[in-house]
Amino acid sequence: MAPSRKPKVKKNEAPPVDKLIKPAIAVALAMIVFQFIRGLGGGIKRVNVMDEAELREVFFGEGGTGKSYAVLCQSEESTAPISSVFQDAFNDPAASKVAEFRVMDCDYILPASEKSVAARFSLDMKKRPTIFLSGTVGAPKQIDDKHLKTGSMLVKFLRGTLEVRAAKIETTADLKTKCLDKEYCGLLLKGTKKAPGAVKDAMGKLLKDFPDIAFASIDSSVLYVLNLEEHLPELNNGQFRFVVFKKISGSLEAGGSRLITSYSALPSNYNVAYAPMNNHIANVVQGAEPATKLSSLPVVKTRTKKLEESERAKRQRKLDQQRRAQEKAEGGGSSSTSDGGSGSDDMRDERRAERERRRKEHNAQNNVKPKTPEEIAEIERRRRARMAEEAAKWNIAPEDAPEEGEPIMEDGEEPEDGGDIMEDAEDEIIEDLDAHDDDEDEEDVIDLD
Repeated sequence: MAPSRKPKVKKNEAPPVDKLIKPAIAVALAMIVFQFIRGLGGGIKRVNVMDEAELREVFFGEGGTGKSYAVLCQSEESTAPISSVFQDAFNDPAASKVAEFRVMDCDYILPASEKSVAARFSLDMKKRPTIFLSGTVGAPKQIDDKHLKTGSMLVKFLRGTLEVRAAKIETTADLKTKCLDKEYCGLLLKGTKKAPGAVKDAMGKLLKDFPDIAFASIDSSVLYVLNLEEHLPELNNGQFRFVVFKKISGSLEAGGSRLITSYSALPSNYNVAYAPMNNHIANVVQGAEPATKLSSLPVVKTRTKKLEESERAKRQRKLDQQRRAQEKAEGGGSSSTSDGGSGSDDMRDERRAERERRRKEHNAQNNVKPKTPEEIAEIERRRRARMAEEAAKWNIAPEDAPEEGEPIMEDGEEPEDGGDIMEDAEDEIIEDLDAHDDDEDEEDVIDLD
């Protein structure tokens, strides 16, 4: 029988150091990464919920700073890192220009209402991340989660909501509601689809300098503003133009009076830049720059070659009228008086020539042929026949005439003095016949030349 072996007793020895190095390094790296992630939100300030003045500034913008706030709800005890969407938006300079980023404990109980911040402003804490917008834009309002998928989407939402921009005009309704119905409105008529950076910066500064004035822009390379551009320099080589509207009376409200407005255009010798536009707006508002009343409200049309040609002709006619008026003011008045009214005769001839030109254009467009002398004679013959028929209705036929010596009386009427009445009736009949003969003589004489 073989002797039994004694079991080996394991000695309590420390593990080798080289086996602990790798786990220790992994733990240290994990701690470093965790602290780094937590530190990413270090640049975002946390709202001091114990400071009532700060709370009212963040909630309602009552501190007078004029700022808007994007606030992330996260408790102070939370060990979770800052939302990557909120952090990415905070790191974008474009978003930091329009809003201040803050972190707040939305579970904090407000002393005044004895409700939590989330309950007081109806914030759904189940939607993560929970972010609301407040400050000058009004009381806290939760941002829909469809804008919180990425940081760039949140930035886009903040810029679209908070940035003050000029209204885009595409239709006549847009022009009326967004511009003409305002007390003052600055309209930029762009000569190209995209405005240069200098023009964009100028409009951005004007929006800040004149917060009470509406601003709008329209792509005049594609659209034409009827009843307005005829008073402005003609579009040439992508030229930008600027106009200030000043409402005179009326509104677009139902039952209101007709909207009447006026305009003042930036002179063509000035570039569309910040300084000229700023001075022009200030002069119009202060009354130093007169505004011209528009007889009809501007209408937005699609720019076509046919429309441009018609408007160019209208512009030329207006220039000709101004030139004639200027010539008359410089000395035409005295000369027209001395030569027996030749100035008015010239204008009459011009109007007659204009009518003839329009008549020819109408006949050519509608295929109207001029009438021959035979057709004119036939028309005159028919006219004479109609006149004879109408005259026969009013003349007394021989069989209807009373007997000789009897007066013409109404039915059942008896003369008081037969002799006098008969003589008066005969005189009236003779006068009527003489007048009728004279009319027929005049009608027989017709100038067909």
